[in-house]
Amino acid sequence: MTPASRVRFGIMTAPMQVDYHDVLRVWREADTIPEIEHAWLFDHLMPIAGAPDGPVYEGWTLLAALAAQTHRLRLGLLVTSNRFRPPAMLAKIATTVDVVSGGRLDLGLGVGSRPDPPEARREYPAHGLPFQDTAQAVESLAEACTVIRRLWTEEKPFDFHGTHHHLTGAFGNPKPVQRPHPPILIGGRSTATLRVAAEHADLWNMPGGSTDDAVRRSALLDRYCTEIGRDPASITRSIVLHVAYDRPGDTRDAVAEAIDAGFRHIVLGLPSPYPDGVARWLTDEIIGAPVFV
Repeated sequence: MTPASRVRFGIMTAPMQVDYHDVLRVWREADTIPEIEHAWLFDHLMPIAGAPDGPVYEGWTLLAALAAQTHRLRLGLLVTSNRFRPPAMLAKIATTVDVVSGGRLDLGLGVGSRPDPPEARREYPAHGLPFQDTAQAVESLAEACTVIRRLWTEEKPFDFHGTHHHLTGAFGNPKPVQRPHPPILIGGRSTATLRVAAEHADLWNMPGGSTDDAVRRSALLDRYCTEIGRDPASITRSIVLHVAYDRPGDTRDAVAEAIDAGFRHIVLGLPSPYPDGVARWLTDEIIGAPVFV
């Protein structure tokens, strides 16, 4: 396998129905295992599974804490809801995490929760946040990508007047550690989101689902890239696969299918509670399988 096509494995720990120290324990362990190259949280303000009134941590705050407690892992959110934070504020938050981590951030960004499931939809009125319709939310995401990149790279203040975002005298200082800027990962499967990914993403993440659907969505992304004159191979294909602790063979099969389908950035979702030594178990049982090495 050539370096350009090498598979990179990571973990995802949803910060809900768990304690901070549970997540920290897993990330610290993963940080010592070279085979695990990246780690992710999600971006929800209320639980989307389990007890509806259970604990859930704000993703970017927790990510900053974990960035300070790790040294090697690339890190990010799968994915930031563009509905939660104005893009200029998000650019500042993300820059801070990139600086704290020493340049290890991947900016995961998406439209935000769909109208269902209701467990995800309820967090907007519960926090006084507006919920745009899908068309508006996708347009807003595209503008946000432009605003964030400009704040990360431009050396002089600028104005931006889009349909959904308006900035006057916008300027970012400090700049991110990574130059020209941290990689941008766009997550989502809708055709509208894939068009945004074709224009703005360094990585595209398929948030689960069947391998057949992932292949169809990846082919659609290829088409949209070609339509705008971009090399489809310039976008790394990422996918979330959920781990079954009691059925590691099923997880290995899912990983093999994803790799055969062209996905080279594999995010293994770890269900809680996290067993002791889960990162080492994952490496031995899944990542270290001979077919993946």
